[in-house]
Amino acid sequence: MAELSVQSEVNKQTKYINFEKVSKRMSFRIFLNNAVKILFFLSTMFGFVVLLFLLYRIFADGLGWISIDFLTNKLSTLPERAGIFGAIVGTIWLMVIVGPLTMLLGIGTAIYLEEYAKKGKVHSFIQTNITNLAGVPSIVFGLLGLTIFVRMFGFGPSIIAGGMTMSLLVLPIVVVAAQEAIRSVPQHLREASYGMGATKWQTIKNIVLPASIAGILTGVILALSRAIGETAPLVALGIPALIIPIPGGVMDNFTVLPMQIYYWTIDSVLVDEYAQMAAATIIVLLIILFLMNSIAIIIRNKFQNRF
Repeated sequence: MAELSVQSEVNKQTKYINFEKVSKRMSFRIFLNNAVKILFFLSTMFGFVVLLFLLYRIFADGLGWISIDFLTNKLSTLPERAGIFGAIVGTIWLMVIVGPLTMLLGIGTAIYLEEYAKKGKVHSFIQTNITNLAGVPSIVFGLLGLTIFVRMFGFGPSIIAGGMTMSLLVLPIVVVAAQEAIRSVPQHLREASYGMGATKWQTIKNIVLPASIAGILTGVILALSRAIGETAPLVALGIPALIIPIPGGVMDNFTVLPMQIYYWTIDSVLVDEYAQMAAATIIVLLIILFLMNSIAIIIRNKFQNRF
């Protein structure tokens, strides 16, 4: 009886010790969870506050410069007469080249890699390089465009050279996004199409692409958003921000809003008004970017609701 009493007391002590250890672990995990949650919240708030501060400075400095004259005048060395009409037209021309070219090459590459290419070392090599290209600095694409499109093909610092260079820059984004969207299409939809007698291309055109269009357009939106705000590749191409004629074709010289912002920011050391004009140009660029994204999102949601 004495031995049983001692054993019972030991078991109670062991249970108490185990419960105390479990309680300490649970308390530590709860504390760690709360600490990490607070850290993530502070990180989010830091980025949000910085964004609000930047937007406040931009709108406070540039809102007073936005007017019809500023939007319709050509570039000038006199701040009171300077406008950004040429830069707006150049930006639109650039997107006219980048948008269709990037979608055609990017979606076509994704379809080939997902639907036609055989899985193997060659496929893995191409896939790895496409993924790595997404992390290459943009200035490298600018040097590539300078070598091939400006000098080898003789396009010069024209719209076609800038559009092709920007298409190469954002192409990996579209390819990767399109591949993920195509992979997400259930296999039984393809098999049902084949069972009805459809060919592979008919299945891709009528089943796969409509079902994946929402994800594909998401990648296109991200790609165009990056292309419209890039400056480094255009600097490498030698795109000017001087007083030049309004571009009327793809072979004309041009400038874009990011380039104008870049040069006015540099020249603000000499002329104080240039800093305010750069802020006003940023506002216009944000509005154009917002309109482009809104249209693309509306189109994406329309196809998403249909399919």
